[in-house]
Amino acid sequence: MIGQARAAAATEGGLVTLQPEGWPAPKGYANGMMGRGRVVFVGGQIGWDAEGRFAEGMVGQIAQALRNILAVLAEAGAGPQHIARLTWYVTDMEAYRANLKPLGRAYREVMGAHYPAMAVMRVVELVEREALVEIEATAVLPE
Repeated sequence: MIGQARAAAATEGGLVTLQPEGWPAPKGYANGMMGRGRVVFVGGQIGWDAEGRFAEGMVGQIAQALRNILAVLAEAGAGPQHIARLTWYVTDMEAYRANLKPLGRAYREVMGAHYPAMAVMRVVELVEREALVEIEATAVLPE
């Protein structure tokens, strides 16, 4: 059964973080999110700008990919607070792990303190040869 506070927030269209009782609090992501409203799916965004220039390094490309996600969401009148889920595909997991602190700073600069449900996985390669990361997003906008 959903707690009353969570149910009220979901009814109002806001996203609610789902945290099973007794589980340790995740750092930098949520175990689950719940919301009600219009759903926006953002295709995989990579770390290049509108002119096709790649940002430098993994942290730079992640920051740019997140900015690209926000640009797509803005077309729907949405922002980072509406993101329910991010799926990250990285080509070098060791580089990702080695850059967690600067990556966290870059994430907060772009997304603020909003931490949706997330998954990060290593892939062999991405379509664009220079791409080090690709990120998909799912957002829920209040009705």
